[in-house]
Amino acid sequence: QVQVVESGGGLVQPGGSLRLSCAASLSTFSIYAMGWYRQASGKQRELVAAITSGGSTHYADFVKGRFAISRDSAKNTVELQMNSLKPEDTAVYLCYVVSDRAYLYWGQGTQVTVSS
Repeated sequence: QVQVVESGGGLVQPGGSLRLSCAASLSTFSIYAMGWYRQASGKQRELVAAITSGGSTHYADFVKGRFAISRDSAKNTVELQMNSLKPEDTAVYLCYVVSDRAYLYWGQGTQVTVSS
């Protein structure tokens, strides 16, 4: 059984903050990397941030300095702290997990809406 569950989305005003959480459960596999994509209405899905089991991180240019990704390897969770949110950050944010067997798993997504 593989489960990927996101939480923490919601409505926030421009300049505000949200923290997204993702919990992954793998029965027999180990996690190689976890991260977040987002997809705004009518637009392509794009990578936001990622973190490997070794702690290496990657950020999209449009979130550098505003978002931070972290992980708790013991609990198989990843957090995305989002600060200084802008209306263009509005999207469905999807957590993904890459196993050590190179399998990809997705969460159902959580809606983030930034508006006045």
